[in-house]
Amino acid sequence: MDNQRKPNTGLLSAFVALLKRDLMVSYRHLGELMHPVIFFLIAVSLFPLAINPDPVFLQTIGSGIIWVAALLSTMLALDNLFRADYDDGTLEQLLLSPHPISVLVLAKVIGHWLVTGLPLIIIAPLLGVMLNLSDSAYVALLASLALGTPTMSLIGGIGVALTVGIRRNGILLTLLVMPLFIPILIFGASAVEAASMQLPFSGQLYLLAAMLVFSLSLAPLTIATSLKISLN
Repeated sequence: MDNQRKPNTGLLSAFVALLKRDLMVSYRHLGELMHPVIFFLIAVSLFPLAINPDPVFLQTIGSGIIWVAALLSTMLALDNLFRADYDDGTLEQLLLSPHPISVLVLAKVIGHWLVTGLPLIIIAPLLGVMLNLSDSAYVALLASLALGTPTMSLIGGIGVALTVGIRRNGILLTLLVMPLFIPILIFGASAVEAASMQLPFSGQLYLLAAMLVFSLSLAPLTIATSLKISLN
């Protein structure tokens, strides 16, 4: 029993240590950390000015605006997932670890979501007020973003792992992951829109939850394999 507990304890310690390390590094570069959040705020704020400031009209398209801005903000932050570790050689050391690489990259993806996806969820209700979302839409907005943003981080991690060795990979990364983000965008915006019209939206949330579970099951293994291919 002791021999079985030691590897599990070591893996958990490595997971927590890597997560803490990534969070500390991220918060030391607070300026870069704020780029996706600032983009999210600016993108949503400019829509009423550019289209139509009518409250009824904004309530109709508000869910789509927030979700499109959240998707683009996530895309903006994806390249930071493995870039610094690749440049300083940490990524190669990570692949030489005795622990399962899939578990370690999951820690990195979670850390990335905590500093990029979670802030979007926190400020989304404030932007919803600006877009005149109905009171019934906020639960769907928070729930859909809570399910959709980590899924985008997991899927995006696959694209980043495949292109980490390529300089100026923004266009290629976008082409790889954007088609996979579209279903998340559709169901997320649809859930908020249905809630604003007092219609059931649990079906959309179940689909988003299924995507998240599916991504959690396969994405870490795929990211680990992609990193090995990119670094060889």
